Amino acid sequence: MTSNEFRFFLSCDINLPVTFRIDRLEGNLSFPNSSPNSENNVSTESGMAELYVECALYIDGAPFGLPTRTRLKSTGPSYCWNELITLTTKYRDLTAQSQLTFTVWDVSHGERLIGGATILLFNNKKQLKTGKQKLRLWAGKEADGTFPTSTPGKVPRHERGELERLEKLVNKYEQGQIQRVDWLDRLTFKTLERIKERESLKNGSSHLYLLVDFCSFEHRVVFQESGANFLFPSPIASTNDIVIVWDPEVGKINPSEHKQLKLARSLTRGVIDRDLKPSSNERKSIQRILKYPPTRTLSGDERQLLWKFRFSLMSEKRALTKFLRCVEWSDVQEAKQALELMGKWEMIDVCDALELLSPVFESEEVRAYAVSVLERADDEELQCYLLQLVQALRFERSDKSRLSHFLFQRALCNIELASFLRWYVAVELYDPAYAKRFYCTYEILEENMMKMAAGVNGEDDGFKLWQSLVRQTELTAQLCSISRDVRNVRGNTQKKIEKLRQLLSGLLSELTYFDEPIRSPLAPGVLITGIVPSESSIFKSALHPLRLTFRTADGGTCKIIFKKGDDLRQDQLVVQMVSLMDRLLKLENLDLHLTPYKVLATGQDEGMLEFIPSRSLAQILSEHRSIISYLQKFHPDDHGPFGITATCLETFIKSCAGYSVITYILGIGDRHLDNLLLREDGRLFHVDFGFILGRDPKPFPPPMKLCMEMVEAMGGAESQYYTRFKSYCCEAYNILRKSSNLILNLFYLMAGSNIPDIASDPEKGILKLQEKFRLDLDDEASIHFFQDLINESVSALFPQMVETIHRWAQYWR
Repeated sequence: MTSNEFRFFLSCDINLPVTFRIDRLEGNLSFPNSSPNSENNVSTESGMAELYVECALYIDGAPFGLPTRTRLKSTGPSYCWNELITLTTKYRDLTAQSQLTFTVWDVSHGERLIGGATILLFNNKKQLKTGKQKLRLWAGKEADGTFPTSTPGKVPRHERGELERLEKLVNKYEQGQIQRVDWLDRLTFKTLERIKERESLKNGSSHLYLLVDFCSFEHRVVFQESGANFLFPSPIASTNDIVIVWDPEVGKINPSEHKQLKLARSLTRGVIDRDLKPSSNERKSIQRILKYPPTRTLSGDERQLLWKFRFSLMSEKRALTKFLRCVEWSDVQEAKQALELMGKWEMIDVCDALELLSPVFESEEVRAYAVSVLERADDEELQCYLLQLVQALRFERSDKSRLSHFLFQRALCNIELASFLRWYVAVELYDPAYAKRFYCTYEILEENMMKMAAGVNGEDDGFKLWQSLVRQTELTAQLCSISRDVRNVRGNTQKKIEKLRQLLSGLLSELTYFDEPIRSPLAPGVLITGIVPSESSIFKSALHPLRLTFRTADGGTCKIIFKKGDDLRQDQLVVQMVSLMDRLLKLENLDLHLTPYKVLATGQDEGMLEFIPSRSLAQILSEHRSIISYLQKFHPDDHGPFGITATCLETFIKSCAGYSVITYILGIGDRHLDNLLLREDGRLFHVDFGFILGRDPKPFPPPMKLCMEMVEAMGGAESQYYTRFKSYCCEAYNILRKSSNLILNLFYLMAGSNIPDIASDPEKGILKLQEKFRLDLDDEASIHFFQDLINESVSALFPQMVETIHRWAQYWR
């Protein structure tokens, strides 16, 4: 006797009642032959229809037993009953032609028929149907139980597609036939919802569908009449499919477990829990939980463990954010106790306070506590997080939240914070979902800035200070107009440059010398007094950005690039991260000579960038053949390495290391020799961040941009300078890994923004960022890991081929 002979049940042996669940109704509800002004349409379009489903069993075309009705459902669309139906008929009484009929009725204005559908309980292989079934309703028809039926619920073949295949896989997933991977499952189901929406729009809303969930058993159920000889067909006998037993109580609260949980977390246990100390194993588990990144969701057991030992964890500041995640905020008494403990907890760091401002935490008290921690940050540190704090206003419950009040108060004391805050909020006014919230914030900010202006150095000086910020907006509007006029000029770049200078010297001559100084939007501490037409120019590119030279109040000049037609919000975020990482590295006494130039988006498709005198590696290699030859021109030294000064070479090596690490962590793509720039002092830096978080238009991109020309400038892969480069990379990588929570929290706060590579799939992007830190490795293992990445990037052949093709394309262009 083989084991395969017992991998099925016979229907005649199952002495259980027929059970199924009525799930929900999908599609737009409407009535046939109803006029637009009819009473029927009013009830459905306003969502006031009252629906129920009538279920009946038919055996061999005849009704068997009494029909069963669901409860009324009026809170739709969508109408969701999620009601378990148990018939008096048992599975052993069914025949191969047994059918279930489902008819949907509306009783909001008398009894009206919506539609009906019929389904066979056994398929053509005489196996009992299990799991979720999607039935198409026949509009205006009552379900027909005759055999064959005139209202088959099976979706016609021409209406099926990719969605049906995915729904079958979901059915298998819910029955335990597909392995569960939490983070991947969340991304998959989110993508599945988007596919459903797309299919719904494509197919229109002409049909209604009823979703029904049939009972599943441990093995397949095959039809067999009582007392008959059974001959099992071989294909089914050899099946290895596993179907877990369907439990109608799945998803419901277990009363005994719920009671035990309430007792374990009740206030009456506070006295007992106060003296509890974790065992050695429990302490290891807690320490493991505390090392979780902020993106990690805690399991039920982990949440219970932290709650149990909450009193002993109060001296551990890292534990507060994890503890607040395990609180049942819907329980008033538990929430009250959690807030009391929060006030007595060891003060957390600023980076952890940023986590408490994410959308995960809705409690106003928790968010207010996070702001109280932020108040300890100085203006320089606060400016590092200001972009994300503005985004966090999306998650506040009111326009006058503690966070907004805090930002206003700090802006009153610092003109740079005030200027940047004003621009960050102004750009968000274009977001239709949160326009009202940010408009209110903008108005309050303007009022506060007026008050600030009045109290600086007397009303006159204060008003001028206020006007200098207001005129920033006027200046950008004029630059937009100039950019459009110049772009419309026919001819080559030189003609466009002539038009630019003509405009600045003629029609717009007021821009040459301002009536009053204006605070530079990029650097509010600098007062600009006008534009120098003769030193202003245009870049040779599709959008023709303006390169403008401004006079400053101290007698100097500053150069700014103004772009119209390009969304700079993503560049602004990346450069902010470069600046933050530069700060983190310097706090650990590691200066890698980075160049975090300033970027400011002044609208959805416009903005300013600081101009840094430099040349692209493509230009340098074209004119000087090598990087070393170019550096010898500015820093020659006959006794130095490769004929240049040791300081210049060290600067080059360090900057290469810094940007190699940062571009890898942020997943910056589309790296080629035209967006790698080199300054005369040897500092290399990157520009143009149109692709981040792993996106790249080029196939098979290397983990980081480290071309052979850069390695050759260090003396080759065997030189001591290349070894020093790798040492700097590994040291920087480990320093930034220590601040992974801060960087992840900042990106988490940007999840609701309209930055392209984040908005497309925020959760996926943040998970990719988290993976780059390799938090599962210790410092020593991470060094080996990063050295392997460097070797892989240098030896990558395909990117070199792509780079060669890119150079030829640029040449012919």
